[in-house]
Amino acid sequence: MNQSPLADSHLALNAKMADFGGWLMPIEYPQTGAIAEYTAVRQHVGIFDVSHLGKISVIGEGSVDFINKMVTNDLTKIATGQAQYTLLCNEDGGVVDDLIIYRNSDSDLFLIPNASNTTAVFEILNSNCPAGIKVTNLHNDYAVLAVQGPDSAKVLSKVGIVTDLDYMSFVHTKIDNCPVILCRTGYTGEFGFEIIPAWKDAQQVWDKLVLAIGELSGAICGLGARDLLRTEMGYPLHGHELSLTITPVEAGASWAVGWGKEVFRGRDVLLKQKESGSKLKLKAIVATDRGIPRKDMQVKDLTGQLIGVVTSGTFSPALKKGIGLALIDSNVKKDDQVVIDIRGNDSTFTVVSLPLVASKVR
Repeated sequence: MNQSPLADSHLALNAKMADFGGWLMPIEYPQTGAIAEYTAVRQHVGIFDVSHLGKISVIGEGSVDFINKMVTNDLTKIATGQAQYTLLCNEDGGVVDDLIIYRNSDSDLFLIPNASNTTAVFEILNSNCPAGIKVTNLHNDYAVLAVQGPDSAKVLSKVGIVTDLDYMSFVHTKIDNCPVILCRTGYTGEFGFEIIPAWKDAQQVWDKLVLAIGELSGAICGLGARDLLRTEMGYPLHGHELSLTITPVEAGASWAVGWGKEVFRGRDVLLKQKESGSKLKLKAIVATDRGIPRKDMQVKDLTGQLIGVVTSGTFSPALKKGIGLALIDSNVKKDDQVVIDIRGNDSTFTVVSLPLVASKVR
C-alpha cells in the first residue's frame, strides 16, 4: 500500500489508519477524535494530510485548448494564477474523476485528481494528447496539505506568509524556505488553503504548520473529520456522489459544465440529459428522528415505493441529526419526506437544500 511522506508522523501519534484509494492515510487521532478535529476546523483551524491525492502536469503549447476539450468546465474562464473545479467524463457522461486544475500559463497546467483515479486520468489524457504536449504522472513528487478554518490566515502569517488571495486563486511561494503552491481552496466549507510542497519537503513544511496551528488552539485532523465537513456542505466524493454511472447532471454538478463549449468528453449525452431532465437527482436529507443514513441504504417514499439510494450518510455535529446525500427520483422536492430502512426500522427524513451548514469559503 502507498504511504504519504508524513506516514511516520501519523504513526508516531498513534493515528487510526485506513485505505484510501490504495493509500494508507489517517482517519483520526486518539488524542482528539473525529468530532474534536471537526470542531477545531469549524471554530479555529485544522491541518489535513491529503497527499494521497494525485498530481499530473500537462505542459506544451496548446495545453489549455487540449485539456479544455477533455474536461467539462471551461478553462478559458480562468486566468493564469487561478484554479478550477472540473470533471473528466467518459463518452456516456459518467464521471471518470472530478479534479482541480491549476493554470500556471497557457502551456503549463497542474492537475489534482483523486488518489484512486489518478492512473485512469493520466492514461486518458496521455493517450489523447497531441504532439508537442507532455502529460506526466507526478503522484509521488508532491504532497498536499490542507489548512482549513477561520484562523487559517493566522497560521500562514505565523509561517511568514501574508496573503489576500481570492477564492480559487494560487501563488508560488515558500514556507520555511521550501517552495510550495498555495491555493485558496479546500474541501470543508471553511475559509482555508491547500498547500503543495515537493515530496522531499513535506515533513519540514508540515512541522512548521503544525507548530503554528498548535499555537492557535487548532488540531491535526484525519480524513474522518474531513468527511463530516464535506458531507455537511454537500461536496461530492467520487465513488459516492460521482461515478462512472452517475453523471454531473444527476449529481447536481451542472454548474461545473461549460455548456457553451463545442467539444468535451460526454457532451452529447450530458446535453440530452440536461434538456430532457434526468430521472435521478442528488438531494440532501435530514433525519426527523434519531436515524443515521449510510451509503447504499435504499430510499423509499411514504407509500413504500423505492425511489433511490443513499450515496453518503453520517451524523452531523452541527445539526445534531443524521444527514445524508441521496440519489433519488428527480420529482421529489424540497420539504418532501422520504423513508430509509435503518437496521430493520423505518426512519423518516426531510429533503432540504444544500449546504446544510453555511459556507464560509469566501
